[in-house]
Amino acid sequence: MIQSLPVELIGKIVGELSLEDAIKVSQLSRRMNAVGSDTILNVWRLPILRNLRSEEYEDSLKHLSVYMSVPRHNWVEICALGRASYLLFEMTLPNLKEADWEDAFKKRFLPSWRRWRKDGTWKAAFLRFRVFCGASNSRVLHQTWHRSCTSCTANESWTKYIVLNRNGSANQLEASSRNFNPTVIFNDLRVQQNTHRLEMRARLVVQFADVRVIALGTLNRPRSSLTVNPNAKAFLHPPGVAPDTAAIKDYSSLKYPLPAQTHINYPFYTPGGGDKRWIMPEDSEEAGLEWIGGLMIVAQILGQGINDASTTHGWPPFQDGDLLVGPGRQQYVSLTWDDLWAIAPWLEEKITRRIDGPGLGI
Repeated sequence: MIQSLPVELIGKIVGELSLEDAIKVSQLSRRMNAVGSDTILNVWRLPILRNLRSEEYEDSLKHLSVYMSVPRHNWVEICALGRASYLLFEMTLPNLKEADWEDAFKKRFLPSWRRWRKDGTWKAAFLRFRVFCGASNSRVLHQTWHRSCTSCTANESWTKYIVLNRNGSANQLEASSRNFNPTVIFNDLRVQQNTHRLEMRARLVVQFADVRVIALGTLNRPRSSLTVNPNAKAFLHPPGVAPDTAAIKDYSSLKYPLPAQTHINYPFYTPGGGDKRWIMPEDSEEAGLEWIGGLMIVAQILGQGINDASTTHGWPPFQDGDLLVGPGRQQYVSLTWDDLWAIAPWLEEKITRRIDGPGLGI
């Protein structure tokens, strides 16, 4: 019965099935196999995406590569969004073109991580892990997974981060990876800026497959506009992204790297509770408070238990101290200028001076 339907309708029906049922349907006849092999129709995309967005993957995803009717470009999204441990140790990956590995790498990782490729192939940079005489030769995916479940910092001795200053400039700074603690660093910054009496605030900006970007700052009702940090507000609440503004046509959803499901519409708002950038109604943004002083931006590796809300201090979930204290929240990775321009390109024209290292850049 289903085989007599138009291919577009067959594609919609198969797209609503589980991955295991979609595999069975594709094996029913030559016609169904041909429909499944159609790269334009791509009936596999929705079942695969539902798996990647769920907590538990179907068993059929593990060996999906053995079915030749599944178009190979589906593995770009699987490699970009799938759990690192699953891709490394459980899933059978197919032979992909070098262009597909490059696309998967750029969709999964921050732009600055491309330095790990060096002179090798994109596949080797993404996936390879070998051990020679006790010395490891790992690449980005394995390094990230390893750091997410250990305190190892052997592959990155110094962790870079960005500070947006209230005068319009920005600094790219670094600290020892072994002792990197953004709370301690920002507390020192608050003392320097005479904002240490104000409570530290932390906001989740965007989350990716392996890391999430967090901003640390202070909120207050300033007596003077001189202490207000306009770039902090522009970074956390991009101008013109609301649907009723004319500037919305100047923005597009982020694709490189590809955000996690909780922030899939970034820089636009993503419903579901994970996007906490607009906590208050638009007419009372941050309860009428302003971001003052410097804003520190860091990249945090997603460790085990990172999505479990902290219950010891009463912090709101995915906000303030809950982002920084608790299991899976101790490892950080460098965030550089290239990463900042990727996730907030509108800041390029707003930042008046880019400074590598401490100081005013004079």
